[in-house]
Amino acid sequence: MIERLLVSGGVILAVAAPVAQEAAPGALSPRNASYTIAARLDPARRTIDGTERIAWRNITASATGELQFHLYWNAWRDTRSSWMRERLLAGGRDLADRPPQDRASMDISSIAVNGTTLPFTYIAPGDGNTDDRTVIRVALPAAVPPGGAADIRVTWRAHVPRTYARTGAIADYFFLAQWFPKLGVLQDTGWNCHQFHAATEFFSDFGTYDVSLTVPDGWIVGATGREQSRKANGDGTATHRYRQDDVHDFAWTTSPDYVEFRQTFRHATLPAVEMRLLLQPEHKGQEQRHFDATIAALRYYGEWYGAYPYGHVTVIDPAWQSGAGGMEYPTLFTAGSRWMAPRGVASPEGVTVHEAGHQFWYGIVANNEFEHAWLDEGFNTFSTARAIEQAFTPNYLAERYFGGFVPWVFRDIAISRATDGNRLGGYRSAARMDAQITPTFRYWPPTAGAITYNKTATWLHTLERLLGWDTLQTIMTTYFQRWAFRHPTPEDFFAVANEVSGRDLTWFFDEAVRGSHVFDYGIQLLRSEHDRERDRHDTVVAVRRYGEAIFPVDVLVTFEDGSTARERWDGRDRWTMYRYTRAAKAKQAVVDPDRVLLLDLNYTNNSRTLVPRAGEASRKWMLTWVAWAQDLLMTYGFFV
Repeated sequence: MIERLLVSGGVILAVAAPVAQEAAPGALSPRNASYTIAARLDPARRTIDGTERIAWRNITASATGELQFHLYWNAWRDTRSSWMRERLLAGGRDLADRPPQDRASMDISSIAVNGTTLPFTYIAPGDGNTDDRTVIRVALPAAVPPGGAADIRVTWRAHVPRTYARTGAIADYFFLAQWFPKLGVLQDTGWNCHQFHAATEFFSDFGTYDVSLTVPDGWIVGATGREQSRKANGDGTATHRYRQDDVHDFAWTTSPDYVEFRQTFRHATLPAVEMRLLLQPEHKGQEQRHFDATIAALRYYGEWYGAYPYGHVTVIDPAWQSGAGGMEYPTLFTAGSRWMAPRGVASPEGVTVHEAGHQFWYGIVANNEFEHAWLDEGFNTFSTARAIEQAFTPNYLAERYFGGFVPWVFRDIAISRATDGNRLGGYRSAARMDAQITPTFRYWPPTAGAITYNKTATWLHTLERLLGWDTLQTIMTTYFQRWAFRHPTPEDFFAVANEVSGRDLTWFFDEAVRGSHVFDYGIQLLRSEHDRERDRHDTVVAVRRYGEAIFPVDVLVTFEDGSTARERWDGRDRWTMYRYTRAAKAKQAVVDPDRVLLLDLNYTNNSRTLVPRAGEASRKWMLTWVAWAQDLLMTYGFFV
């Protein structure tokens, strides 16, 4: 690439031809939005004063005459923001009723581009909400052409809230994410810089982050990247400098209470990863469980999709009631644990694997979470369930009582990957609420999570059973490696799936992703009658498609002599019928006997027996309930 300098309207622009979308030598990503930030935290006032310098390069094929920035924390400034309106729509009154001191704000003092201070205006590109202050527009005196660059400097002050959306503080625990003015993403179609919405997350370009954080001396800091230096300032504060290449976000935490642990992930074919754990003191003794879960993610995601490239990761155990657990950021994530974590229950392992897994889906393959959050959240939910099954089986159901402090493990109820891991129950109740291809920020807020996480995991697992794991793994590996450090769309994944499988799966994606139809196949009729003249049994099986969505299914009929008949139905008509004449009468008919179609909303109608088994089922559940009632009475008797 040959670069030259262009002076236009007093603005120095670096122009490249062709447009520099590829990474520079030694870089993993385009690094077109790099931040140098200096921030000072005042814990008593809960304020952050910051300055940032952004080295931004236009890697699109279009010129732009403006810049757009996210000011995420203004979503929690009042109840009129789009985020808060959507949260209220989802029934989240508690966050709206907070006093002003527990809310947030982000106020820009100045923005200068290439040395010229410029005004800005608030815009609402998503919903036209003029009360929303989470996106600003800065008009440039001269357009930045393809390959051009801009030197941007911003000064701001922010007020740290009591935690919203995993960001904020409680007592002297601070977790700070989306805490600085961040550029939107310029695409060939213009700026992609949505307002902050309640049902979706973030989208930004890759770059290098060089961040200096000033906090009280002696407080422990965890952050994206590696610590480069630590300097006591002589005024009761210390400045910690962190740096990381090829990431698209930066988050950090500080507290005087963390207990620090370190281990190294080692693997025969994957690069080593230094793991740093910042644990709450009351959770000491659980550190190895966090490390084991992080290792499981690094191992299985690495083996399945591709290696984790950064060489280090920081795991944060948030403070009790901080609301900051279970969130991903580049090279850092929040897990979360509870006092008393029984063995045989994948907690804290579940959330740790999931958030560590986001280092791959989100961190490396950086899709637009505003518009298609399912590409990372759903893929990661599927992958989490698979890794948990591999590393932490058996895994039993546990419930917590007495305000959540006392866990009780139900060792007769094992957690299933297909149902619990994929969160099938949540999907069923929300199945008709939105077509998944709808931009995520436009989902119906109360059910957005079920469509984003649960449905995606369930249809990926359905694909695994339809194509086989080897094929699906190759699809996901190819997608991961082809789109690492880029911003793929759903169509990019669909194209890879068709290419790798060698099959046109458009029909499946039309049903599962582009539409809101539901799958439901069932046995409507099973009849087997004795023909005295021929001494044979005539059996009739009627199979019905109750849902609108279409999927090829098998039908298995079992006869009393142990013989079977297996049919393949394309599932297109509303119903089909099979007839058999055999020496034995039928015993049972099942549609989708291998349970390939995990998206089937009502699996209870998938089978029918000739002789009802209601008595058998009622005896089973009666005995189970009697046993539980006996346990409950014995527990009660212990206290009286």
